[in-house]
Amino acid sequence: MKQAVHFGAGNIGRGFIGALFSQSGYHVTFVDIADQIINQLNEEKQYNVKLATDQQETVTITNVSGLNNLKQENEVVEAIKGAAFLTTAIGPNILPRIAPLIAKGLAARAEASSDKLYVIACENQISATDLLKGYILEHLDEGAKEKVLANVAFLNSAVDRIVPIQNNQGSLDVLVEPYHEWVVETTGEIPHIEGMKIVPELAPFIERKLFTVNTGHAVIAYFGYLANKETIDQTLADEEIYNQVKATLGETGAYLINQYNLDPEEHQKYIDKIISRFQNAHLNDGVTRVGRSPIRKLGPEDRLVRPALQAQKAGLSYTNLAKAIAAALLFDYREDEDAVKLQAMIQEHGVAFALQEVSGLDESSELGKEIIGHYESLKK
Repeated sequence: MKQAVHFGAGNIGRGFIGALFSQSGYHVTFVDIADQIINQLNEEKQYNVKLATDQQETVTITNVSGLNNLKQENEVVEAIKGAAFLTTAIGPNILPRIAPLIAKGLAARAEASSDKLYVIACENQISATDLLKGYILEHLDEGAKEKVLANVAFLNSAVDRIVPIQNNQGSLDVLVEPYHEWVVETTGEIPHIEGMKIVPELAPFIERKLFTVNTGHAVIAYFGYLANKETIDQTLADEEIYNQVKATLGETGAYLINQYNLDPEEHQKYIDKIISRFQNAHLNDGVTRVGRSPIRKLGPEDRLVRPALQAQKAGLSYTNLAKAIAAALLFDYREDEDAVKLQAMIQEHGVAFALQEVSGLDESSELGKEIIGHYESLKK
């Protein structure tokens, strides 16, 4: 049977990428440090993916197993040697930590086989696979590097599926929304995977997704948090916030249409589709889950600051994006490490310092001034 190795056995790994490989006739080896999940995968060898719909349709995912990358390094290396695909869904911050082990596996594979291996980082980050590739190459000597680069295709991708935090109570089963999109950039041949879309240029897809889905999700979460809402769908039922979200996605949409020559009518349909996905009450998705990690989400290349800067450069409106950035700066959820750190920075040095430190925005810039103005008025 064809083999795929997937780093990250959490809900996204099991409910999305791993599930598609299994449905495409692959045995999926999940690699993670969560002992309970790894043990269960090896004992039960299957789990259910439930769709967040009225009918709650269920798909059973089979041909799965697990390895602990901290305790079973050699076994992970062996799995990589026999795999056709190696994917990740662990969060961009964790990629440097798994790179040394992947490098070891790729080096061993290059010695043992000349078969092509496809490496795809399925993360909410522009060019995540390029980042992973860089981390991996740091751990290879020149000879190994040459062999690995000859046998491995590193492909960037954009992924989209809402998988809420859920209390699985010791079960491997995962609840996911019905919609999913997995776009992979390549001009070469690649084995068929159910649900994977191949494109020659990823930028329009990844930015369309990042600045519609991720931006929209973040805007709902941060304004919902300020309005004491619990879930994403409840927040969107608030007309004022709903209009704020539409206006913000109108700004990111104007940038995307301008940058990639998208069809305005088609893009509006895409925005409407995304908002309708967020309104799915079956997901019961908490605003604190979606809003977590505000420091990363306020990064200069991420979902709020980058489209605001790009809109400004193109002479387009960015007022609603500036307001959303201000709302994110007020996310003070105490159970999120990032939020606590951000609030401590603001408390100690002021919001202008935090904006410069986290987002690379100067308080004297037009965008910086507008964000600080919105911050002060939202704070009241």
